[in-house]
Amino acid sequence: MISSFGNWASTLGKILLLLVLSILLPTFGISNSVLAAEQIYGSYSALQLSISVTSLEHYAQTGVIDDKLAIYQQYLPPQHLKELRRILLTPVKVSPVVVSQFLYTPQGEFILRRLAEAVRARSPQIQPEFQTLRSAFIAAAAEPGGLTLLNLLRKYPSSSINIDLAHSMGIAGELEQLVNETSLVIAQVSKKSNIEATTQEPINFSQLPDLRQQGQFNAQKYTLKFFDLSRRRLLLSDLYVPNVHSPAPVIVISHGLGTDSSNFRYLANHLASYGFAVVVPNHADSDRKQLDGQGNVSAADEFTDRPLDVKYILNELEKANQSDSRFKGLLNLQQVGIFGQSLGGYTALALAGAKINFTQLRKDCRPEVLENTWNMSLLLQCRALALNKGTGKELNLRDERVKAAIAVNPITSSIFGKAGLSQIHIPVMLVGSSDDTVAPALFEQIVPFSWFANSHKYLVMLVGATHFSTIGNSANEPVGALSQVIGDNPALARRYINALSLPFFQTYVARTSQYFPYLNAAYAKAISSQPLSVSFVQSLSTTELAQAVDRETPRTRLSLKKSSSSIGNFAFWMLDVGVALLHVVIFL
Repeated sequence: MISSFGNWASTLGKILLLLVLSILLPTFGISNSVLAAEQIYGSYSALQLSISVTSLEHYAQTGVIDDKLAIYQQYLPPQHLKELRRILLTPVKVSPVVVSQFLYTPQGEFILRRLAEAVRARSPQIQPEFQTLRSAFIAAAAEPGGLTLLNLLRKYPSSSINIDLAHSMGIAGELEQLVNETSLVIAQVSKKSNIEATTQEPINFSQLPDLRQQGQFNAQKYTLKFFDLSRRRLLLSDLYVPNVHSPAPVIVISHGLGTDSSNFRYLANHLASYGFAVVVPNHADSDRKQLDGQGNVSAADEFTDRPLDVKYILNELEKANQSDSRFKGLLNLQQVGIFGQSLGGYTALALAGAKINFTQLRKDCRPEVLENTWNMSLLLQCRALALNKGTGKELNLRDERVKAAIAVNPITSSIFGKAGLSQIHIPVMLVGSSDDTVAPALFEQIVPFSWFANSHKYLVMLVGATHFSTIGNSANEPVGALSQVIGDNPALARRYINALSLPFFQTYVARTSQYFPYLNAAYAKAISSQPLSVSFVQSLSTTELAQAVDRETPRTRLSLKKSSSSIGNFAFWMLDVGVALLHVVIFL
């Protein structure tokens, strides 16, 4: 499926300046040192190029090219010079706290280490280069003008920096290819969604109930405390029971890493208002309270503990359904649906029948593979290898009570792979976000969707959403505290989740056929609106994905919409500064 980036390396002479600016400037940082970078040296074998930082700064601020920079002007068309100036001055809307949180995650450190391989200060460093870069980014974000390339250059703690251009060209090509292919494939999903919408039997959805609105039932919320003695797991769980008179189908909502049950109150209340009983566990070792200071899961056991949490809670609810007077007989625990976001999405797929694929993990988690990937979710997926310990034993986490599953922004590509996902035989919906830098849609949802062998499958793409857009506010933090990572228009993303989850679970868990007309691209089109739109497809083959990429020329790039969240903005900025400026030299 991967397309060729083209043989642009042959234009090295005209690429030297560009690569120094495009790939390496984003890696410069600020420290508390009074020194500032004055000169940038780009080296390629015995060839070396020198650029004055003062010249760049003067051009960015005044638009005037001085004599030192004029030598390179012949290589850059006027429109590309204007773009260079814009990027040098444009700040990233991100706080130092968000930058720090991101760069202390394994994903952030991964990016820093890869970039540090191409950047070396010419004076001795008192700490490893990637740590210098990390502290630099954090300090740059605190500057009055925000995180800009010029702010980074002004405070870099060395008077000169050496850039490995050969390594930088490799990074540039990888990033260009990733952004290009992601854009092309998301465009293909949107195109396929439009085709499916026009070929389906016309339905006037304005004449049907609006599923985005609350239903007719009120619900009573209970907080239940379960303790699994065998695993020593305390499982505080919220249970929403609607005021119905017959047993209600049960939906389980599994939260993601660093969140808790309160982040999905909006969905629990919505489903309960339509007659579902909804249980939202707090997974003990991966909620907000139990993560370490760097946002890491403490153990690989979470890949088994989370599905086992759900199994245990369902078992306990079966007992309570017979004995607890608060909801005696009101829970139909043989008709269960599972919804999960991020690591909760993994949990949902595991309970639906996907099996951990240790063969694929061993292949994808080799050092030489991890050192050359930009899919940072592999860093988390590879932790699951510790469960296998070379035994080759297959884990079966399937729960037969689960009749349908929705996985939002899940990790899937290696931990399940094609062999693992093909084991799912119940209806499944995958939801991806175009601006997801945590579990990239191309790798973790779009391509994996083509691996499903079951007939009732749906792919939903939230175009303009981030990994965090569907997460609601938590009861354990101030309102708006997550706004910098959630991004713009989260209310719209959540309305889509409400409107699509409801007919899916009504059709396949409650077995209410009147909701089936909503499960199609025409309905998604009817409720879709800008700036965060929704695409919906029921089939997408690997052949279609390959054709979407391969039919484009290497010089064609469809711009991937920048993330509206701060972490997303920051990550995309780190990548896209290099990608955008790279095109200054690809015009040849």
